[in-house]
Amino acid sequence: SSAYDQKVDLPVLAEDLHLEIDDLFPLTETLEILRFARVSEGDIELTSNGLKLAEADIQRRKRLFAAHLMTYVPLAKYIRRTIDQEDNHEVSESVFLKQLEKYLSEQAAEEVLTTVIDWGRYAEIFAYDYNSGILSLENPQ
Repeated sequence: SSAYDQKVDLPVLAEDLHLEIDDLFPLTETLEILRFARVSEGDIELTSNGLKLAEADIQRRKRLFAAHLMTYVPLAKYIRRTIDQEDNHEVSESVFLKQLEKYLSEQAAEEVLTTVIDWGRYAEIFAYDYNSGILSLENPQ
């Protein structure tokens, strides 16, 4: 039996993690977006893939995260496809910001892109150079 196989009340989880409940919401939202957890009626429950993620070593965790990121976050898939299509496999973040700003405020577009870049870097589906704002397939410096 897994140590992770039960529903947990969100306020209890926040207390256990020494977080304010408001700090926990972005984490639970991420887990839901990526289909690693379900939240209902104040409880969070890991999905079967959420259990695999929790129990995996770091490399397996990154591969599973990458698979879910590419499946459930269209922006991540779009960024990777765009980078793949460029001859030098480099694209400026401004390309994606301009696309997002068609639908979101400038601040919201930046927040969304920053989040997806962080997820993509963790999953190792692309690299990002903070100094130049370039997304690429290179290993981050």
